Formats: sequence, structure tokens, C-alpha cells
Amino acid sequence: MNKQCIILTLIATTLFSMACNDSQKEKSGTLNDKKTALQSLIKEKKILDEKINTLRSEIETLEPGSGTSAKLVSVTTVSRQPFEHSIDLRGRIDADNISFITPRGMGGQVRAIYIKQGDYVSKGQLVLKLDDALPRQSLAAAREQLNTLKTQLSFAENIYTRQNNLWEKGIGTEVQVLSAKTNVETLMNQLNAAKEQVKVAEEQLNTTNVYSNVSGVVDVLNIHVGELFGSMGQIRVVNKSTLKAIANIPENYLNRVKKGTPVVVEIPDMGRRFETTISLIGQTIENTQRGFMAEAKIPGDDLLKPNQSAVIRIRDYAVASAIVIPINTVQNDETNKFVYILAKTGNGKTYASRRNVTLGESYGASVEIVSGLTGGEELITAGYQNLYEGQAISTVVN
Repeated sequence: MNKQCIILTLIATTLFSMACNDSQKEKSGTLNDKKTALQSLIKEKKILDEKINTLRSEIETLEPGSGTSAKLVSVTTVSRQPFEHSIDLRGRIDADNISFITPRGMGGQVRAIYIKQGDYVSKGQLVLKLDDALPRQSLAAAREQLNTLKTQLSFAENIYTRQNNLWEKGIGTEVQVLSAKTNVETLMNQLNAAKEQVKVAEEQLNTTNVYSNVSGVVDVLNIHVGELFGSMGQIRVVNKSTLKAIANIPENYLNRVKKGTPVVVEIPDMGRRFETTISLIGQTIENTQRGFMAEAKIPGDDLLKPNQSAVIRIRDYAVASAIVIPINTVQNDETNKFVYILAKTGNGKTYASRRNVTLGESYGASVEIVSGLTGGEELITAGYQNLYEGQAISTVVN
């Protein structure tokens, strides 16, 4: 009984599997048939479209403007005009002279601060006083040593004069005279060294006075009395009498941007606009941004701040007289770029005429036409989509 059940189960399973396979094959065959039929219809449609367009062209060639219904379009007259291409970049404003005030010596503890943040300071103005106890002691000791040597030298010179006078009168020995002279010369050398030591001590004392090395506004003052002052950027002075715009230019523009290239710098938030030129070109390509740095100087402006965002337009191409049309009117097929212009038949009917064009530079919504148009043509600027050669049109002049 068990064997019969097993055999029946296997038979049922086999039959079900065969039925499923047949169903899948039927579905697969139906799908493939549909795909084949679709491809065939697409080919037929393409052939019919080509025949329709050919017949339209032939009819319009024999009788231009004979279309049953003229398509409404807008036209504008093509003319020559100046054309410029610019590289539009995001940059920033920076001060031409930003200085961090540092001590001339090793620094030290602050005893007095004579400025506050926001103050205007002049070049050479005293801004800080550092602890000067040790330098003052060193200077006092150097001056005392100098005075001692002056006294000793005066005494030695007196002795030498006396010994020399006695020697001239035949009293004493030559050794005594030479010894006195040598003593004078030694003390004179020591006195000169002591004078230099006094100068060094005075200079060391003067390093406790910290002066501003530029004129400008104290932008950062991060130091207090009692703290140590060193070369850590604790005081920053910004001079905004001359500013500059800085941008990173992609390296593919390297041969189009050079020193003297015209630039327009705009700060939209402030309503500021400056016309200037490139004043500095970086000599290296940055690894991260793959570009090079360029600077353009602009006049000082109290409202502008270092690191403020700016729009920098670098004019890298300019033509005094060019054929310029809206870039959206240019269409293309497999081989050419083209536009449609208005043409007229002998009886005054208007129709669309295709012109192949060669494009030059483009900027914004405009493009330069190098060849294909000469000026004076009536360019179709609206309604040009789906036009064909010889199609009847009626116009609205822009």
C-alpha cells in the first residue's frame, strides 16, 4: 500500500512539473512574440515617418509654403554684436595686509596693554609692555661696568703720561713706559666692548616694548595682563586700505588666464561691483582642488570683510563683432547642429528653412555662431520645435 502511494505521488509530481514547464514555455513564447511584433511596428513607423517627411519636403520644394496650416512662430533679426565669455567662480575677499603682532625677543609676561579690540593703530605704535625687570638689571650692570672701565682708563692714561714724561727726562726705564701704554690699550679695548654690551642690554630692554608693525584695525586681541605673550597670533591687525579677491581657477583654464586678464568682482550681499584685472597667478596646481590661485586687487572698502564671499567673473574671451543667438534655438541631429530661419517664396509666403551652423563660445543663454549665419536673417526663436524644411509658418516678430 505504501509503495503504491509513493508511486502515485511521484507520478502526480512529474505531471505537475511538466504542466508548469509547459505554462512557462507558453508565457515565454508569448512575450518573445510580443517583443518581435513591437520591433516590427517600430520599424514600420520609422519607415512611414521617413516617407511622410520626404513627401512633405518634395511638396514644399515644388510649392514652398503650401502647407495646409501654417505654424505660428516668433522670429528675431540676427545681427552682429560684441560677445564675451567669462569664467564664473566663487571666491573670497581678503585684506592685502594682515599682520600678526609678535615680540622681537623671546616674549614674556604682559605688564600693560595700551590697545583694545577695534582700535585703529599706527605703524610703530606701542601696544604692549612686557616684564622688563631682568633686562633693566642687565642694563644697569652693563652701565656700571662701563663707568668702572672709564675710571680705570682715565687713571691708566694718567700713569702712562707721567711715565712717558719721566722717560723723556731720562728717569725710569723703557719697560715701565711700555707697560703703562699696554695697560691703556687693554683698558680701551675693554671699554669699547663694554659700550657694545650696553647697547645690547638697551636693545634687550627695548624688546619688552611691543610695537605694531603695520597701520590698521585691531581685529584680534587675545591676551591679558599677567599672561605670557609670544608668537602665537594673539594680536592681529587688519589693514583694509587695499583689498584683493582670491579664487581657485580650474587647471583646464591655465592657458586662458594670465596676469592682466580683465575681472569683475561682485559682492551680491553688499551690492558692490569692481572692475579690475588679475594681479597675481599662482605657480602651482593644488592637489585637492586641481586648480591654481589667482588674485585681483580691489579698492579698500570699510564695509567689506576678509573672507567674505564674492562672485569673480574672469573674462577669458572677447569679440568686438560676432553673430550671437539664443543657445536654446540650436538643435542637432546625428551629424550637424542647425537652426531654422524664416524664408519667403516668390509670392510672399513664408516657410521654415534649415541652416547648419558651427558654434563658437557660449556664455549664459547666448552662443557665438562661427559659420552658417552672416547677419540679417530672421531667426525662429519660438515655435521651432518639430519644424521641418519648407514647413509653412506665420510669424510674430519679437
